[in-house]
Amino acid sequence: MARPDSTGGAYRYGSWSGGRDPLEPPYDVAAVLDEIGASVLDGASARQALRDLLRRGAEGMRGLDDLRRAVAKRQREARRKGRLDGTLEEVQALLDAALELERAALFPDPSDDARLREMELDTLPPQVARAVQQLQPYDWRSPEALAAYEQIGDLLRKEVLDSQFAGMKSALQNTSVEDLQAVKDMVADLNAMLEADSKGQHTQEQFDAFMAKHGEFFPSQPQTLDELVDDLARRAAAQQRLMNSLTPQQRQELGELMQATMDLDLGAQLAQLGDALRGARPDLPWQGREPMRGESPMGMGEATTVLEELADLDDLEAALGQDYAGASLADIDEAAVQRALGRGAVDDVAALRRIERELLEQGYLTRDARGQLELSPRAVRRVGATALRKVFSRLEAAGRGGHDVRDAGAAGETTGASRAWQFGDEQPLDVVRTVRNAVQRSAVPSPGSPRPALRLSVDDFEVVETERRTCAAVALLVDLSFSMELRGAWGMAKQTALALHSLVTTKYPQDAIEIIGFSDVARVLSPEQFAGLDAQRVQGTNLQHALVLAARHLGRHPEAEPVVLVVTDGEPTAHLTRSGAPLFCWPPLPETLELTMAEVERVTRRGATINVFMLDDEPRLVEFVEHLAARNGGRVFAPDPQRLGEYVVSDYLRARRGRRSR
Repeated sequence: MARPDSTGGAYRYGSWSGGRDPLEPPYDVAAVLDEIGASVLDGASARQALRDLLRRGAEGMRGLDDLRRAVAKRQREARRKGRLDGTLEEVQALLDAALELERAALFPDPSDDARLREMELDTLPPQVARAVQQLQPYDWRSPEALAAYEQIGDLLRKEVLDSQFAGMKSALQNTSVEDLQAVKDMVADLNAMLEADSKGQHTQEQFDAFMAKHGEFFPSQPQTLDELVDDLARRAAAQQRLMNSLTPQQRQELGELMQATMDLDLGAQLAQLGDALRGARPDLPWQGREPMRGESPMGMGEATTVLEELADLDDLEAALGQDYAGASLADIDEAAVQRALGRGAVDDVAALRRIERELLEQGYLTRDARGQLELSPRAVRRVGATALRKVFSRLEAAGRGGHDVRDAGAAGETTGASRAWQFGDEQPLDVVRTVRNAVQRSAVPSPGSPRPALRLSVDDFEVVETERRTCAAVALLVDLSFSMELRGAWGMAKQTALALHSLVTTKYPQDAIEIIGFSDVARVLSPEQFAGLDAQRVQGTNLQHALVLAARHLGRHPEAEPVVLVVTDGEPTAHLTRSGAPLFCWPPLPETLELTMAEVERVTRRGATINVFMLDDEPRLVEFVEHLAARNGGRVFAPDPQRLGEYVVSDYLRARRGRRSR
């Protein structure tokens, strides 16, 4: 596998390290965009559509939900690894062995001293920690019993150090005086370095000297103090959760055992280190309990490792869930993914990041002022074209309506005349007259001289004169109130608006279309904004305000054929007061209906008819719409929501031809 070479060469080659095939073709971003577009047309926002895609994944690539399920499986496996009280159980076993050996040594001795010793052993407290403490001054008769008792201290020192420093138990096979002194020196130097860092006096040279002296205690070989502190703090937090997860009695006994067997100087140094680590990383999970379900006992070091793994898995699950404010795929730690799920999962995360990055870099997604993702104009054009194809496919199946054509549309009916081309002309070029002008302009060559090449000049061009085409000013008013989502009409309304916008801007670019969304208030929406909308959890149908904005749009295009299309599922329930604030009331106030009808009259006086696409048959809505049609002369449609696009597009195509064609 080729990798960049830092030694000066372009690449170096080595064995494949696993994961995706490095020679596989690049991921099809267009297919991803179509998947996002399909979700947008079903009513989702661009942000939600991308999030859903990243959750479910794509062909040949696991999504975030699959990775979370794999992490949850690892969590269950970790919790079944064993019990947390293994150290106490092992200490109890060593104590029982020591007492049994001591009693076996005392039994043959008929002396009173032997009987007194047996009585002392029989009256030991039942708590293992207190029994161990009480036996500290005991003069053991059996050397084997003494060795078993001394193993308790060695075990506890190893477990405590192993729970603080990973791998310490295996490193301290023989806890000699020299070994313990080396540990004490390391902890003292570490505390001194952390204290210097807290004062802003730490240097990388100091850390390098520390690692050169004590690096054998840190198998992960951290490169900076921050890396070392992070490793140690995560393990210290796991050790604290281990103690929290024990029963109060177990926690007390283990604490007393550690206090009784730990060197006082080393214990103080470890306590100082624990405080420094907690102060350096207060964000780690120092509190809480871990419910372990295993049967096998685990020592402190092993249990701490398991709890540290669980903490990593919890963090990884949260990062994969992306359910917190400001969540980003960049939050996912690839090292944690590889530790938990392997190299393949790292490649899946990298592929998901590549999808988001490619969509941004190729201009399909942009970020708004708040940093939220939204579809770019380029992406909206593609989504709108998809919506339009869906609408026309249904129109063709029904045997009516327009259809996609690959030929360029004419600019209007030709008159048979032509004229000289002027800057800005969009009429078709008259090729024959253009070439004739160039020939006539060229000088006739003299006999024997070569014929000059024919060159076109700007003055040679002529265009075909065409009849003036009709143009339309289209105002599409779309209800955004909460009832649209409840009735399942929001997705089709969104698809319809984007399809109509695509049709107008591509096939009839001389027309002017404006999308106006209305709920408690109305607002003009760009296609990008409309595509990015989720279903609105807002009550209110302020058709009055929407008609005000529609009238302004028509007023900006006085020569165009006015087209007003209204998509709604409820009667007007809101209007703007004199102060400009929206007022909602249900049932509708008489004032709401009067102000709405006043705007209907104003639009009617501009020569526009208002065609309403009614998505519910509620009696109040039917009564209002019939009254609107009677006052305006428009028409009322009651389509199935799934056929809304067909009705709206067909009505636009009919309306833009002008009243005389009706």
